Amino acid sequence: MDRPFTFKLERVRALRERKEDLAKEELAASLAMRLRGEAMLRAAAESVEQARGVQRSAAGAPMTAAELQAAQAYLERTERERESASLDLDRRDAEVDSRRMALQNAAREREVLERLKERRRVEHVREENRREGAALDEMAITMHRRAGYAA
Repeated sequence: MDRPFTFKLERVRALRERKEDLAKEELAASLAMRLRGEAMLRAAAESVEQARGVQRSAAGAPMTAAELQAAQAYLERTERERESASLDLDRRDAEVDSRRMALQNAAREREVLERLKERRRVEHVREENRREGAALDEMAITMHRRAGYAA
């Protein structure tokens, strides 16, 4: 009489669980990319500081116009690289936020099916208990009738 519980949407639940796992992996990858972006921004900021240091140290020394232009061009290039690294980090932050939202949505979808599965399992157990109780009641009635006829 005991039927094993089977959740009819188990395949869908498994797919949603897999989707959540993929979202976790994508978030982890985007977080790693963000960390690399932070390192690139730090390196670019250090380059800018080095270029400024070179310009400050060269300020007291006699330099030709070409050397001054080269030092200025180097400083401007490092500042552009720092700005580019900053923009890249902002894009990576947006990507992390997007991946985080995707993970939250995937987790929410999976959780909905998990709750439904648990609710259906409880209903199944309740129905099995009801059937078992009805069968026991029927057996008790039958035994009572037999005892009544035998007496």
